[in-house]
Amino acid sequence: MSIILYIIVMAGVTYLVRMIPFTFFRKKINSIFIKSFMYYIPYAVLSAMTIPAIFYSTGNMTTAFIGTAVGIILAYCNMPLIVVALASSLTALLCGVLF
Repeated sequence: MSIILYIIVMAGVTYLVRMIPFTFFRKKINSIFIKSFMYYIPYAVLSAMTIPAIFYSTGNMTTAFIGTAVGIILAYCNMPLIVVALASSLTALLCGVLF
């Protein structure tokens, strides 16, 4: 019974998050500041959810840091996302086995 309640609450929150901007912003936004602020929100939220998961997923901060460093370097070199993800994961795994 509680799982149904959780699903209903989650659906309500998801609906509110999508509905609130439509109710408050009825006309086109002309402010450059607001536009740039809204542009970066998805990146900020994704980073806030991902970064803690990266450093606590391995159980060892050293392996997580090394894997993250490899990922940042490969992303800076414009490698595809799958290459960055696999190389980072493999690096963290190998460091965990070796250390």
